[in-house]
Order: sequence, then C-alpha cells, then structure tokens
Amino acid sequence: MNRESISGSSYTGRFAPSPSGHLHFGSLVAALGSYLDAKAAGGRWLLRMEDLDTPRNVPGAAEDILSTLEGYGFQWDGEVTWQSRRQSLYREALERLKGAGLVFPCGCTRREIADSRTGHVPGSEVRYPGTCRHGLAPGRQPRSWRFQVPEGEVFFPDRVQGRIVQDVAAAVGDFVLQRADGLFAYQLAVVVDDAEQGVNRVVRGADLLDSTPRQIALQRALGLPAPDYAHLPVAANATGEKLSKQTKARALAGLRPQAVLATALEFLGQEPPAGLEEASLDEFWTWAVPHWDISRVPGRHSLSAPEGFG
Repeated sequence: MNRESISGSSYTGRFAPSPSGHLHFGSLVAALGSYLDAKAAGGRWLLRMEDLDTPRNVPGAAEDILSTLEGYGFQWDGEVTWQSRRQSLYREALERLKGAGLVFPCGCTRREIADSRTGHVPGSEVRYPGTCRHGLAPGRQPRSWRFQVPEGEVFFPDRVQGRIVQDVAAAVGDFVLQRADGLFAYQLAVVVDDAEQGVNRVVRGADLLDSTPRQIALQRALGLPAPDYAHLPVAANATGEKLSKQTKARALAGLRPQAVLATALEFLGQEPPAGLEEASLDEFWTWAVPHWDISRVPGRHSLSAPEGFG
C-alpha cells in the first residue's frame, strides 16, 4: 500500500458518496468532517464513488456530486476512484476467503430470510439464521456468497461515539459478500478499497456505525489493517429520518456555499467566528482547516438538521 508520510505519521481520509442521488446537507456534513480531519492532520483526502449497485445509480448524479463538491471548494487528492471499475480486486479478495474456507454459498431468498425472523425487533436488521452455513439443502442452488462470521464480540474505539461493541454473529449473522445478481456487497468492497488505497482514518456518518464491526471482522479475515474510525452524527428531518433523496432532502446546488459550510461547521460542534458565512471560500477553508477539533463533535447518532435543509 502506498501511504504518504508526513512528520513521521501518515494520514489518509476519504469521502465516498453513492451516485444514487444529489448532495444534501447531511452528505455535506460527512464530507466536511472527513475533509477537515484529514487536512488538519496534514494528510490526503481521497474521493471514491461507491457505484457498485449499478441498477440504483442515477444517470448524471455522479457528475452533479463532483460539480457540487468543486463549487464548495473541496479539493481531493489524486484521481476519483470508481468502485464499479475495481471488480477484479473484490473478486480476488472473495477467492482468498473461499480458499481459507471463510465463506459459503447460500441458496436462501430474501423472502425466506425475512420469514425466519422470529423475535425480530422492528427497525433492526434481520439476522441471517444460518440456514446454508453447513451446506446447501438438496435441490437448492447457490444464489449468493456469505461470510462465515466468527464467534465473539468486535469492539473498537470510535473517535466521536466512544467505545463500540457488537456481537456480529448475534446481531446480523453471516452476511452477504456477493449478491445473487453477481454484484459485490458494500462491506467487501469498502474493506478492500480502504486497504488498497492506504486509508487509515475513516470519518463518516453514524448511519454506518453498525456496519463497522462487520468490516473489522472482514479485515481480520483478510489480514488487513483496520483504520481509525469516527462516526459523525447524521442530520435528521423533523420526523427523525436521516436526510436523503428518499426523504426529499434539499439539494445543495444553487445555494451559497460559504453560508452552508458555516452552518455545517456549527452542526459539527465547531465555533466559526461571526461573519465566516460572508467570507470568500478561500477565507473559509483557511480558517476551518487549522481550527478543526473533532473532540467538539457531539457524540450523538443524529441531530436535527438546521431549518431549511430537512
């Protein structure tokens, strides 16, 4: 892995939007937090398009995201990485896991798994019951490949949320690495990409917090290093839903970047000086990078979005 060494330490952060919609205030918060954390440490900030789920990608959305980020003054290091162009890396990782006996073919449909959820807690993820872990039933054909989750808890220190502990086997069970349609799952792709790109700091939204133990379990299985993690509070609308295209979150394109960025700083617990929202973009970034303090970020999973953005 190629890593940039600065003053004896290496810092590589990344921002990874999905091109299935536009940038909104919630995605800007994640971008801003990850960018400032990398740049304040003198490191690199990588931009990755998580476009694996090709049926959901919206034509032109990726270009809109890139244009909006540029309009807000974000400057990424190196070329943009596109997951859809890295299939060979994910296939190689899956073959390594197959060779080690750590994955198995599964013939279950989503409906069958959903129907097996006895004692399921509403709003939580459905746990895979382990139907095919010890072999396919007679007459069943493999549909997907699942990671055989080891027993025991996974724990890690999150720089915002504190100590996180999860029993992955009990919470979600053996999870999919390659879907029935042949597409590779996010969990495998992100682990492979982070290691291959030398990412050692991940700053992202707390909506991804529950999936991090799965990624750590995969990193261990593949012999890959785990980055340091920080999960920022997500912006929620008036009904408590995370801002997204589905909840009709307002697009950032066409808004005054300085004012939105200053609002995002305040959302993240920072204390921008009066008038920063009226400064030039260069002046905003000149102040924001050296004054970034992740210890000020609220250790909450979600916060209400400012008025006008929900």
